[in-house]
Amino acid sequence: MATPLSDPSQSSLRTVAVVGLGTMGTGIAEVLAKAGRTVVGIDISEAQAAKCVAALEASTARGVERGRLTEQERADILGRVRTSADLRSAADADLVIEVAPESYEVKQQIFRELDTIVRPGTILATGTNALSVTRLAADSSRPERVLGLHFFNPAPAMKLVEVVSSVLTAPAAVTAVTDLALDLGKEPVAVGDRPGFVADGLLFGYLNQAAAMYEAKYASREDIDAAMRLGCGLPMGPLALLDLIGVDTARTVLEAMYAASRDRLHAPAPILKQLSEAGLTGRKAGRGFYTYEAPGSPVVVRDALTPLEGGDPVPGREIRSVGVAGSGTMASGIAEVFAKAGYEVVIAARSGEKAQTAKARISKSLTRSVDKGRMTAEAAAQTLERVKPTGTYDDFADVDLAVEAVAEDLEVKRQLFAALDKVCKPGAILATTTSSLPVVACARATSRPQDVIGMHFFNPAPAMKLVEVVRTVLTADDVHATVREVCARIRKHPVDCGDRAGFIVNALLFPYLNNAIKMVQEHYATLDDIDAAMKLGGGYPMGPFELLDVVGLDVSLAIEKVLHREFRDPGLAPAPLLEHLVAAGCLGRKTGRGFREYAKR
Repeated sequence: MATPLSDPSQSSLRTVAVVGLGTMGTGIAEVLAKAGRTVVGIDISEAQAAKCVAALEASTARGVERGRLTEQERADILGRVRTSADLRSAADADLVIEVAPESYEVKQQIFRELDTIVRPGTILATGTNALSVTRLAADSSRPERVLGLHFFNPAPAMKLVEVVSSVLTAPAAVTAVTDLALDLGKEPVAVGDRPGFVADGLLFGYLNQAAAMYEAKYASREDIDAAMRLGCGLPMGPLALLDLIGVDTARTVLEAMYAASRDRLHAPAPILKQLSEAGLTGRKAGRGFYTYEAPGSPVVVRDALTPLEGGDPVPGREIRSVGVAGSGTMASGIAEVFAKAGYEVVIAARSGEKAQTAKARISKSLTRSVDKGRMTAEAAAQTLERVKPTGTYDDFADVDLAVEAVAEDLEVKRQLFAALDKVCKPGAILATTTSSLPVVACARATSRPQDVIGMHFFNPAPAMKLVEVVRTVLTADDVHATVREVCARIRKHPVDCGDRAGFIVNALLFPYLNNAIKMVQEHYATLDDIDAAMKLGGGYPMGPFELLDVVGLDVSLAIEKVLHREFRDPGLAPAPLLEHLVAAGCLGRKTGRGFREYAKR
């Protein structure tokens, strides 16, 4: 019979045992020691324990060099940590944090032994991100004292800690561990017990889709990673991140998530199994999706898949003047980008007045750049001089490249391409900035489908570096080469992808956003906790609900519907909560209310 749980929040959890001294265990030990806790590091491998001590000595030495620690503080930190190969060393611990390999057998064995070693009031925490905390707790003789404490790597730097309760966990244990996390300078998020919890539950589905995209040869590893870094502001691309996490670890997490959800988006991409079983598990092995200088090194080296440098072997066409069709924010932003790069730009709208409004928007943007010291007043004046507003597409007669940036409506775009086909000279390239519609449908509206290509800029176009270059099966090689050359001249980073819904960025981004909505819909976590988890645990510049409200819920729903229609995957069906909010007119910041409410301007 279990002993009643005393209130451990009063104990302050002064002595903490960390079981498993790999990268994560070592990082947690450092965080605890810096916060004044006595730490007992336990690992069956004496070599691993020695490696942990060496890592702590090196890390604290760097702290002294950088002026963050004094020599005395460093000595105190190191003095608070001792290591052992014997689990019985945890006997006096107030809290034990287990970060052993992701295996029920391994973890259950540790918990069974700890049951016979630790005091009745000791809390047992598992650092798992894939296995069931409830299952581990149920196998313990003290299930009310078992919970999950999920740190993120590297533990000293990452602020997020997920505190995972099972249905058996006593509230006092949760309070004690939450207070500890706050005392460590972390931001705890309370979550229920399901594979992946919040951050990894959203992150690993996205990583899996990126692996599947690469496996399908839709885009190169470099382009997939660059697209998500530059298009979404992420600190790392998904394939580089999989290599950092460990391909084998990712596969284990996804297997657990799929077993619980049966969602095909969580079924591990076959390439993860292939790489894992070949021992190509990422950085730690020296090779995964990329090849590294040495096992454990972050330095990527060339291999057989690294693209050759030196440009496209096919010569492009000469581009001197550019036409931009449209008068909205995207159209004026694209026109500004081309004009800054020295191109003569014609911006055409449905009326001369709308075109003048677009030019005024460009003028305002250039003035801001001058005020911020990014360009001289003379350069701004010269840039604006290159922009010619017009109310007729007839003025596109002499442009070498026509870029369409009108409403995201296929019929509107088809009509425009049919008009451009008649107006533009032979050899002129016609580009669409669509983010979700088939480029080939625009091409087929012309008599020159070989001259049509997608150039998906990101908003705001002057600031965002990414352009998705979308070839159809009909696009000519020299048209593709030309657009890549143009991207270099306008200082954008081109990534190549085929003509399918979502291209790279939206095809990976929007299922992640949709899954975040499902978490709220299922009352698993709150908007604030999910946003905090992705910013603090994933390094995302915005949480998913902040981003949805900025993008617009109606735009997000439209993209989700296109993805679902194209890929026919039930997991891509728009979350009903998103549909309900759109139906209610709650479209995000632009209407003053979406997932959150905003002050009216």
